Amino acid sequence: MNYVRTGMLMAGLTALFLAVGYLLGGSSGMLIALIFAAGTNLFSYWNSDRLALAAHNAQEVDERTAPELYGMVRELAARANIPMPRVYLIHDDQPNAFATGRNPQNAAVAATTGILRTLTYEELAGVMAHELAHIKNHDTLTMTITATFAGAISSLVTFGMFFGSRDNRPNLIVQLLLSILAPMAAALIQMAISRSREYEADRLGGRICGNPVWLADALAKIAAGVQHNPSETAEAHPATAHLFIINPLTGGGMDNLFSTHPDTGNRIAALMEQARAMGLGRAPAAPGFTQQAPGSPWGKTGFGGEPPRQPGPWG
Repeated sequence: MNYVRTGMLMAGLTALFLAVGYLLGGSSGMLIALIFAAGTNLFSYWNSDRLALAAHNAQEVDERTAPELYGMVRELAARANIPMPRVYLIHDDQPNAFATGRNPQNAAVAATTGILRTLTYEELAGVMAHELAHIKNHDTLTMTITATFAGAISSLVTFGMFFGSRDNRPNLIVQLLLSILAPMAAALIQMAISRSREYEADRLGGRICGNPVWLADALAKIAAGVQHNPSETAEAHPATAHLFIINPLTGGGMDNLFSTHPDTGNRIAALMEQARAMGLGRAPAAPGFTQQAPGSPWGKTGFGGEPPRQPGPWG
C-alpha cells in the first residue's frame, strides 16, 4: 500500500510541475517544464549521493579505520540481502544518520560521530538496519527525485515570473498565487512521501536487525540528542534534512502536513507494537539488549553474537 501511495504522490508532483509550466507559459511552458524536470532529475540521479555526502563533509571508512561500524553494516546488509554499501562518518556531535544513492548497487550509509557516542551497539544496529531498509526499498532515489522536483518547481516559478513571454504570462495575481502555493504544494507532497517511507523503513529495519525495540530506543535517544546538539552543517543544508533518520533541524516535530518526518512517539509506538507481534519485549535493564527474535542469526548474547556493549566511542 505504501508503494501505491508513493506512486500516486509522485504522479501528483509531476502533474503539479507540468501544471505550473502550463499556467506560466501555456503549452510551450509545459514543454519547457518537462525538459527542465528531465534535466534536473537526470543530474540528481547520477550525483545525489556525492552531493549529500559532500554537503556534510562525510569521510569514507573501511574495516581498518572503523572496524565495528563497518562490520555491523556488512552483517546487516547480508541479512537484508543487498550489496554492501559504502560507509561514511560525519564529524558532528549531533546523533544522526542517513542513507543515499541511486540504487542498492550504488548506495552509501553515513553516521555521525555523535551517534556512535550516544547509542549502544544494539541501538546503532537498529539505526543502520533502518537506513539499509531505505536502500532496499529504493527510497533513497525516490526521496532524491521528490526533493529535486520540489526545488525545481520553486525555480520554475521564479524563472516564469521574471523571464516568461509577455504574450503568454498570466496576470500578476496568478503569478503571485503560483509563487506562494506551488512551492508549498510541492513541499507538502515531498513531506507526505518522506513520512510514509520512514514508517516502512522502521518496520523493515526492525526485522533486519532482529529486534524493533533496539530501533525504538535509538529513536528516543536521537530525538533528545538532536534537540541538545544543533548541527551547523545541517542548518546550512536544510534540503538534506529529509534524508536523516530524525529531522536534524527540529528533532521531528509534530506529525502534521509540515513535518518531513513522522512524530517520533508515533514511530516508537509502531515499533513496540511490531516487537510484541514478533513475540519480543523490552530487554532487561543493561548496557545493551539480549532478547532475540526466534531463529535470529545474531546469537544469544547480543547483536552479532557479541556481549552487550556500552555506548561508544568506538575504534
